[in-house]
Amino acid sequence: MRAMLFDGTSPLLRETELPDPVPKAGELLIDVHACGVCRTDLHVVDGDLTEPKRPVIPGHEIVGTVAALGAGVTGFAPGDRVGVPWLGHTCGHCRFCLAGRENLCDAPAFTGYTLDGGYAERVVADAHYCFHLPRQYSDVEAAPLLCAGLIGYRTLVLAGDASRIRHIGIYGFGAAAHIVAQVARHQGRTVYAFTRPGDEAAQRFALRLGAIWAGGSDETPPEPLDAALLFAPVGALVPAALRTVTKGGTVVCGGIHMSDIPSFPYAWLWEERRIVSVANLTRDDGAAFMAIAARHTLEIETTPYPLARANDALADLRAGRLTGAAVLTMREA
Repeated sequence: MRAMLFDGTSPLLRETELPDPVPKAGELLIDVHACGVCRTDLHVVDGDLTEPKRPVIPGHEIVGTVAALGAGVTGFAPGDRVGVPWLGHTCGHCRFCLAGRENLCDAPAFTGYTLDGGYAERVVADAHYCFHLPRQYSDVEAAPLLCAGLIGYRTLVLAGDASRIRHIGIYGFGAAAHIVAQVARHQGRTVYAFTRPGDEAAQRFALRLGAIWAGGSDETPPEPLDAALLFAPVGALVPAALRTVTKGGTVVCGGIHMSDIPSFPYAWLWEERRIVSVANLTRDDGAAFMAIAARHTLEIETTPYPLARANDALADLRAGRLTGAAVLTMREA
């Protein structure tokens, strides 16, 4: 099979031929049709996340069809369309798993980081961590649901219930933000979008997807926010967002990596404002979000690239040249 391999010596992936993987007990063998290109992949190849399997095939927003079943698999059949997310396995017996917080598992495995991922024509995945996907999305459209959508959804959940957290600010209007903004609007919330200063194209994109205001991250929204969701990996945005949230408001950091947060006056945090981070996802998050995506057809903005151009997709993401999500394709979607 063709695959794009990260060996740790360079941020550039190497196209190579590898033997097809073989599913073990409890695993699915999947023919990959599409795989989203996530900022986490960028953090892996740029060395911000320092403990990948080496070499590793990146990619954790995988859409494909089941080619074969390992022993003992139930709930899937050959030909089923499935999605594979970032969370690839958990131990099931640490105190976090036993408390229903498997996203904090002490011995996890992550697709495209400690497990080979979807920048390849085939992949194996633990069936317990795979999802059936809503039918109305093409393979390319479905791929960003599996991380941009899932992590965006968990970030929104940590902001608080829609009945009381009404005004939501979103910093960094990329793949995750453009999906979660639509979810927030379906929940009856008001969305304010913050982009790089001067990025009028991203601001127009946000307004088209239902934001009632869009401006630069250095601007003040017209209303105090109940919560701010941060998807840009820029630590300086944390104190900036704190300045926009009202008393009791929450700043939720949705990324797996962020530059250092600069110091700021305690007064900006006072009055029970909070800063929280999102770590990974749970399978319950996946089930809840996929139900929402099935019920409300979301507009998924994508830029497709053939598998061999994975390095170009990563470079465009790094440089901020994308609107929405980059997706690698193995065939026509």
